[in-house]
Amino acid sequence: MTITLGLGPVSRSDFLAVVRDFQPVRLAPEVVALLARKREAIDAMVASGAPVYGLSTGFGALATTFISPEQRRELQRSLIRSHAAGVGPEVENEVVRAMMLSRLTNLCSGVSGVRPLVAQAYADLLNAGITPVVHEYGSLGCSGDLAPLAHVALALMGEGDVRDVAGVRQSARDALEAAGLTPVTLAEKEGLALINGTDGMLGHLVLAIADVAALLDLLDVAAAVSIQALRGTDRVFAAEIHALRPHPGQVRSAARLRALLANSPIVSSHLDDVSQVQDAYSLRCAPQVHGAARDTLDYATRVAEIELASSIDNPSVLADGSLVSNGNFHGAPVAYVLDFLAIVLADVASMSERRTDRLLDVDRNFGLAPFLADDPGVDSGLMIAQYAQAALVSEMKRLATPASVDSIPSSGMQEDHVSMGWHAGRKLRRAVEALADVVAIELLAGSRAMALRKPLTASSATQAVVERVNALSGGPGHDRWLSPEIRDVAQAVRSGELLDLVERHLDLA
Repeated sequence: MTITLGLGPVSRSDFLAVVRDFQPVRLAPEVVALLARKREAIDAMVASGAPVYGLSTGFGALATTFISPEQRRELQRSLIRSHAAGVGPEVENEVVRAMMLSRLTNLCSGVSGVRPLVAQAYADLLNAGITPVVHEYGSLGCSGDLAPLAHVALALMGEGDVRDVAGVRQSARDALEAAGLTPVTLAEKEGLALINGTDGMLGHLVLAIADVAALLDLLDVAAAVSIQALRGTDRVFAAEIHALRPHPGQVRSAARLRALLANSPIVSSHLDDVSQVQDAYSLRCAPQVHGAARDTLDYATRVAEIELASSIDNPSVLADGSLVSNGNFHGAPVAYVLDFLAIVLADVASMSERRTDRLLDVDRNFGLAPFLADDPGVDSGLMIAQYAQAALVSEMKRLATPASVDSIPSSGMQEDHVSMGWHAGRKLRRAVEALADVVAIELLAGSRAMALRKPLTASSATQAVVERVNALSGGPGHDRWLSPEIRDVAQAVRSGELLDLVERHLDLA
């Protein structure tokens, strides 16, 4: 299915289809017409001979330097080459593709004043599966994600390195030639237009929203398995209780936990047991914490939707053809929510780890073996799996330190306040990866504990997950090499396999 980029915003589902599933894109005819019309305004300014930022002046602190007509195209090439100064490890291909698509949708709005062939060249790169090599460090999240976007623009010019659709690193010129594409010679303003946006930050955010939504749903599942394994109650998730404090996320999380625990044989087996007056907070308060995370994610989603519908460049071509300098490239709105999500993920991960620890503690797990070991003493069971989970949570807490509170002035103090939003996006991505492993370890422990509760079983909605996790990990038994088991469960978490097993059993009506 080809995704058509029109005059309206691209949906998040279409965005992900292009970025992750390599669906092709095409420019709608009305977009091509708009770009041609807006370019006329740029060409008129170039012809006038007047000094205009981005067309006939230097950049940043050099904005007062006039550039002669014969040097103006060289100015655009020099801008890209000098700004492609990233250092450090390569950024993941899907992040780069997300950045490319975001910049393309911005170009399609016409505010950048680029020629239609430049926008088409971006679409061609995406469709050919050519991904420029972008490095970890270089963006301050203001004046655009300059260095990352410059590496992409460099490839458009046939310079720098890329990865082809098979992941092979090669020169951009060779990759373009193999794909039947021609390097672009940038005209006035076009170099600046390719690097002046929040596209790197936004790409991280859109990808994270999709991943976090799935992980929060699976976190409810992990909590439900742990609640059952720890002889918890489902009474605390009653709709009437959560109607007393009706935060939308809390209400949704409670409803999911009710559905996940419905008709659970193990829950029913001890409903009249008064030895457990109240469950621990990590069980009883799951809807409140998971729900607050969902509400934060909803806010982040609203910010992403606004950004996807935005047209960001500086200077921008307005409806009357004028070219106006502005600050829309500042990353603060995106940087804040990237940081906020990292804080949220650290907290839900911390609660998950507390449930895991409770499953392994002989003094708190209501009759299960210490560390769920087969022969405690000889066997250590899942003792060190909890260590690994605690290490992940500790790292996530460090990643929760906001990047957006920092600002290091640059460009001779012209750019004297920056967002650090790219860094917020990078650390959020690491936090998302860590959360998947945290959830996997809780599911590993909860599923092994449920196997040890036989003949009692979990609810129909969670039993399939318990059985699948135990099949992947081997379930109870003598100690084995544990890393591959954690890896395999984590892969089932990331792939969506475990969530799919649950969703077909849930009735949330």
